[in-house]
Amino acid sequence: QLQLVESGGGLVQPGGSLRLSCAASGFTLDYYAIGWFRQAPGKEREGVSCISKSGGSTNYADSVKGRFTISRDNAKNTVFLQMNSLKPEDTAIYYCAARMACSLPTIMRWGQGTQVTVSS
Repeated sequence: QLQLVESGGGLVQPGGSLRLSCAASGFTLDYYAIGWFRQAPGKEREGVSCISKSGGSTNYADSVKGRFTISRDNAKNTVFLQMNSLKPEDTAIYYCAARMACSLPTIMRWGQGTQVTVSS
């Protein structure tokens, strides 16, 4: 079965850090660019970050630039999202998604999501 599985979410205080992981099973992740998206209650899903197939190119939403870092380890078939200086407005369900390139909008496969809650 072809799956993307996110992990690493949880409850953290403002200013804290979390590291999300997106692991692929049943297929090779390095064939795809990987994006992270999030959806807060009552809001539309938004793009957070994306990394190219090789890892040589990344992009970030303005709201997370300088605080979040996306990376990938193709040998481990995993993509990471390091989130620092977290704010309450970062609270959302975070999803990873496989796509053919960060410049292309079509999502080939979604993960099931992991909850991130930033609260004191």
